[in-house]
Amino acid sequence: MKVKTILVSQPQPKAENSPYFNLVDKLKVKIDFRPFIHVEGVYAKDIRKEKVDLNDYTAIILTSRNAVDHYFRIAEEMRFKVPDDMKYFCLSEAIAFYLQKYVVYRKRRIYVGKRTVAELTPMVKKHKDEKFLFPTTDKVAPEITEVLDQLNIQYRLTTFYRTVISDLSDLSDVSYDILVFFSPSGIESLFHNFPDFEQKKTRLAVYGSTTLRALEERGLRADIVTPSPENPSMTMALEKYILEANKR
Repeated sequence: MKVKTILVSQPQPKAENSPYFNLVDKLKVKIDFRPFIHVEGVYAKDIRKEKVDLNDYTAIILTSRNAVDHYFRIAEEMRFKVPDDMKYFCLSEAIAFYLQKYVVYRKRRIYVGKRTVAELTPMVKKHKDEKFLFPTTDKVAPEITEVLDQLNIQYRLTTFYRTVISDLSDLSDVSYDILVFFSPSGIESLFHNFPDFEQKKTRLAVYGSTTLRALEERGLRADIVTPSPENPSMTMALEKYILEANKR
């Protein structure tokens, strides 16, 4: 079956040169963007109830831009001046560069991984005497904590923001050829909003092993799976699939 419409369960990219927009121009398909989940910050008073004192930590593990935003938000609400010698351990270059929104990048101690927490561990090991704060969402992949537990370091995982299911009721009468998911929470949102969802002829694209597992646990079929050596990005995988489907 040919592909004409795609729904991506994320916000619309702000960059005009996004690969998604290139797909629209190149393949003449319609792509809509709609977040299936959104993030809400935890109040500073709730952090205090957990007896978290930002003064106690000399290093921060940052796995997303949301973690960056909400760490500095909480710091401001608590009137905590982040020390200039704070060490930042970032999951990727994109997250490290995003720090420039809050700190003078070239003057900070920033350590960068490639894509996963496991790839960040060599740098963490070199600084194992630090006291690490891990500001994160209320839904953390167990693989992440398993890796950190094996390092024998002092770290505190604390919820600074929560992943909340978005209201998608206005999409009840809308159908797409492909639905694109990037997290298990997106799959959860799908069934929360549409408990009677049946896949039928809808193609489903997923990013990551945990998202794939969540999909399969619901008895659904993944037609497009990324990342892979051939298709490291979702847009590359979509393009390959659409070219094949639409030439029939």
